[in-house]
Amino acid sequence: MGVRRTDCLSRPLSNLFEKLGSAVGTCPFYFFIIPILITASLGGGFFFLKDREDNDLERQFTPKKGPSKATRAFVRENFPYNASMFSEERLYDRGDFASIIAVPRNSNNILESPALEDVVRLNEKILNMTVDNRRLGFSQVCAKAGGECVSNVILDIISSNESSRTSLTYPEHRHGSDLVFLGYTLGGVLTDANGTIQRAQAVKLYYYLSSQEGAAEASELWLRGFKALLADETDRKHIDVSYYTSKSKQEEIDSHTVDGFPLFLITYACAISFSVISCLRSDHVRNKMWVAVFGVLSAGLAVVSSFGLLLYIGVPFVITVANSPFLILGIGLNNMFIMVSDWQHTHVNDPVPKRMAHTYKEAVMSITITALTDVLKFFIGVMSDFPSVQSFCLYTATSIIFCYVYTITFFGAFMALNGRREASNRHWLTCMKIPSEKSINQTEMYNICCVGGYYDELTGAEKKQPASNFFKKYYGPCLMKPWVKGAVVIVYLAYLATSVFGCFHIKQGIELYDLAADNSHVTRFNIKDRKYFYDYGPSIMVIVKGELAYWDEAKRSQLQACLEDFKELRFVDRDIYTSWLDSYLSYGQEKHLNLDDKEVFLSNLPPFFELYPLFKQDVNLTGDAIHASRFFIQTVNITKASEEIEVLKSLKHIVGRCKAASLLVYNHEFIYFDQYDVVVKSTIKNVGVIMAVMLVVSLLLIPNPVCSLLVTCSIGSVTVGVNGCMALWDISLDSISMIIFTVCIGFTVDFSAHMSYVFVSSDKAQPNDRAVDALSSLGYPILQGTLSTILGVSVLATSEFHTFRTFFKIFFLVMFIGMVHGIIFMPVFLTLYRRSSEKGKTPEEDIKATKF
Repeated sequence: MGVRRTDCLSRPLSNLFEKLGSAVGTCPFYFFIIPILITASLGGGFFFLKDREDNDLERQFTPKKGPSKATRAFVRENFPYNASMFSEERLYDRGDFASIIAVPRNSNNILESPALEDVVRLNEKILNMTVDNRRLGFSQVCAKAGGECVSNVILDIISSNESSRTSLTYPEHRHGSDLVFLGYTLGGVLTDANGTIQRAQAVKLYYYLSSQEGAAEASELWLRGFKALLADETDRKHIDVSYYTSKSKQEEIDSHTVDGFPLFLITYACAISFSVISCLRSDHVRNKMWVAVFGVLSAGLAVVSSFGLLLYIGVPFVITVANSPFLILGIGLNNMFIMVSDWQHTHVNDPVPKRMAHTYKEAVMSITITALTDVLKFFIGVMSDFPSVQSFCLYTATSIIFCYVYTITFFGAFMALNGRREASNRHWLTCMKIPSEKSINQTEMYNICCVGGYYDELTGAEKKQPASNFFKKYYGPCLMKPWVKGAVVIVYLAYLATSVFGCFHIKQGIELYDLAADNSHVTRFNIKDRKYFYDYGPSIMVIVKGELAYWDEAKRSQLQACLEDFKELRFVDRDIYTSWLDSYLSYGQEKHLNLDDKEVFLSNLPPFFELYPLFKQDVNLTGDAIHASRFFIQTVNITKASEEIEVLKSLKHIVGRCKAASLLVYNHEFIYFDQYDVVVKSTIKNVGVIMAVMLVVSLLLIPNPVCSLLVTCSIGSVTVGVNGCMALWDISLDSISMIIFTVCIGFTVDFSAHMSYVFVSSDKAQPNDRAVDALSSLGYPILQGTLSTILGVSVLATSEFHTFRTFFKIFFLVMFIGMVHGIIFMPVFLTLYRRSSEKGKTPEEDIKATKF
């Protein structure tokens, strides 16, 4: 019994495409002109590009329903911010600020002269700087506490007492009556046994700006002045300074678009060059140079039309969308090479409509499978948790639709026009009629440059290119030898084992400087921040959600036991924490108050808050109940992004374990950490969706269910391989690489689907002959598509942006591994399956289909 065929759709669609090909061959001008007119009209949408740009880091690159966003809403509602009493650790948003990190050039101690004098001098210049025609200075835009601008405490300590620089203690220092925390201010600190600082390799200064309504414009002006001041490096002989502002990260993301446009142009230039070279022929009639140029142009028109349409209707343009044209170029090139390959198998003496009908019947069917799969996959991606992914998928899906339509109209029409030129035996460049045979009456140069129109008289088709003959005469038969098949299976198993091993070692997380250019001030600042200030990480809010009887000693003890659990974590400093409750209990002891009594507990909170006004922001006291309160713990030794993931997981584990109260943990950076929970799940879900969609489409359009299953499995195989190689190539899994990875994985289906479709459609009787037939038809186009696409995106490897370099790395892996599956693994496994399934089957029972 043979496997049931599932070509219920492929046959009628093939017939439909055959009629379409004939129509394009008959009236090519209409199919050529209409796409150009559509592109010209839709291209006007690019006038709205600036208005549609939306690269807001939080809005686009964090999960829409991230749990930390819900926690932030709770904090904002229950602990409204008091702008007159600034406290950095109590901010629920980052707010506007500027910061510098200064490192001594000629010593390893920033607290020694003359480096310290340079720091003090620079600080004075910043504080005295004015903008907006000298109307705005730091004192007008600063964040305030107690009516005074928030200052840098380390400089206050040093300026108040010259000898204090040699008696500083770390991480906490007694300054007057206050105990101040220096962990965020001094970096690379070496202390003696008593905690006295011996040296500090770096100092970090903050300049916090007002968060009051109406202050945004003034803050923006001051930050611009700050950047201009820091760009001037004069008067800094003894210190190396890096700077950062609250707007820096956003500015770097916005600059991706500027960097991406020239790379896009270079990529298309490389693609055109390679395509032209690979389509050059020594025959001056059969030369396909202009076909290659218009194949690339077809992909370009698809990008312009799709982007213009979506810009017209107001779809946000996010930086991730800048990767889409590179993908569309790859798809367009693959389509072009397959169309050209099939055209070359038609009879050159047949009328152009008939040749086009044959080309469309075979090639467009194969192209339709991959296009339909890609479009469905990307439209499903519109349901992603990340708005940036949604925009990317919508732009890319629309571009693929236009690319598909333009391939079978605009590009097909040009092939028909080029076919008419070939039928008239006209020169590829001059379009003048030339002889098909060399003449002894003409010069040697004339016979070299002005003769063409040869074809294989035995088959009636164009003469095969050397590369195609290589796959038919040498590569295919060699691959079908039993010992070679056995070696391929062994190599595949080794590949799979190595890939699985790599999958378990892939890193998660993204560094902030990965979003910026390599040499930007953001990158320099963040690298120094990681190097010198990793000892103390962000301060974490531990929030008690809901009412709790804090005056009940038993419940209070249970709550404090939960807080102690947080301190037991290895990345939490148990000695540095802020607790309004502990301070209140100490206050009660001093005043001899019985705080186990509800009335006494509540009635004495107002005078306590008068004495310690910051603690008032930590308690939501309404009536005779405390509806929410918060405490603060200090994280330590967070040196890389992967440890941020562990921090969040461990904190949430303690939250889930606490039975005394409903707890939440929050820091404004958690908004970005939420992606780590979503990335792996989304990647697995996306790959699963791609495989399911591919299986359904393959079952409908490939006339063999087991071959459809093999195509689907090849996606899983490539996915495992790419993941494993990502670990070996030091590529982390984050929201950016997830987008790129998901996009590229969908691309791998092309090679396996094309190979499988031609294999089962071959009229050869033996599986080995079918595989050689498929390799002869598609081996060279797959190789062309892979090399041209890799060459095109290789310019991204030179980009100064991590995003584009990551795109190149993943795209290279996907294309290379996908190609290996398409021309090595798939042919071998297809023959192994067919050999076992067709025992006892007569040749008459084989599928009959026109040979590619």
